[in-house]
Amino acid sequence: MNHDIKQATKPAQNQDALFDPVRLGALTLPNRIVMPPMTRSRASQPGDVPNALMAEYYAQRASAGLIVSEGTFVAPMGKGYAWTPGIHSPEQLQGWRLITDAVHAAGGRIFAQLWHVGRVSHVDLLNGAAPVSASAIQAVGVKVIVSGANGAADFVQSSMPRALETGEIAGIVEQFRLAAVHAIEAGFDGVELHAANGYLINQFLDSESNQRGDQYGGSLENRLRLLDEVSRALVAAVGGDRVGVRLAPLTTLNGTVDADPQTTYVAAARRLGEIGVGYLHIAEADWDDAPPMADAFRAALRAAYPGVIIYAGKYDADRARRAIAAGWADMIGFGRPYVANPDLVERIRLSQPLATHAQETLFGGGAQGLTDYPRHRQAARL
Repeated sequence: MNHDIKQATKPAQNQDALFDPVRLGALTLPNRIVMPPMTRSRASQPGDVPNALMAEYYAQRASAGLIVSEGTFVAPMGKGYAWTPGIHSPEQLQGWRLITDAVHAAGGRIFAQLWHVGRVSHVDLLNGAAPVSASAIQAVGVKVIVSGANGAADFVQSSMPRALETGEIAGIVEQFRLAAVHAIEAGFDGVELHAANGYLINQFLDSESNQRGDQYGGSLENRLRLLDEVSRALVAAVGGDRVGVRLAPLTTLNGTVDADPQTTYVAAARRLGEIGVGYLHIAEADWDDAPPMADAFRAALRAAYPGVIIYAGKYDADRARRAIAAGWADMIGFGRPYVANPDLVERIRLSQPLATHAQETLFGGGAQGLTDYPRHRQAARL
């Protein structure tokens, strides 16, 4: 596997580093701008099936160096929000094929983000079953979307989970492995394991959400075990070059907190490098008073992991360039800007102003607020 991104063509003097190509396994990414995963809740019902509207949305944004799909749940018990797509049924795979074909026809590259929400769910989404987690600890104050009156989004408190039995965990690993196989069958260029933002893998990894007494809890080595086993299964299934992992070292989203995040996440990065995953995707805490990530932490992650590193979290173009110049980031994810700017790459290249998204159309609905945002040249003519 080619981890040596330093061999990518270096930018000429005064060239914008965001448009320097990057090698990711067999892929040559034409720029360092990533469209990161963003839940948009437009899957067709029944069955949580990806559809033509979603294909149009992703294809509009295919100029990104890399697209990572919205979280797609690997099994029915992995679902945490209404109208999110799965990747476990034949109908879902057919729907994703519409999307990957559209992105590739537009010249893009797309990885599927593989998702199991764990305790961040509700019994109404799980046919009455309790969500599962590392431990039977409720994510108090954490709300999820269910389909309310007249099909409108209704935010409700996530349900009390039950702790997975030790003997059940191998089945979770297999669900992720099979989802990776399905993703490649559906035409994705690779997969990203969602191990961030308080979802199932993160619930095992962080000390405050994992109170287990078996080999998956307690010590750091034990808390790393599920991340290790799933990552190895993905690499064995589709190849390391086709696997990325998303981590969120400082975020407390969905109630997960670690007592010593630098030690935990540097160890995780080192382990993922040993396993041979193709990239590491760091989701920074990005709310207004979030704790900043220290330069020493970034340097430790870079030293621990030899592959491509993506950072995401309230980046603008100038901050992205500084991160790449500093050497601790190779690519940058622009999340919210991609909602209202399908031509974000061109806007950055031409230093054009960015449009602002409509908050009320982020989750659920139809084309409004999803595929109807104009490109900057269209907007100039309006």
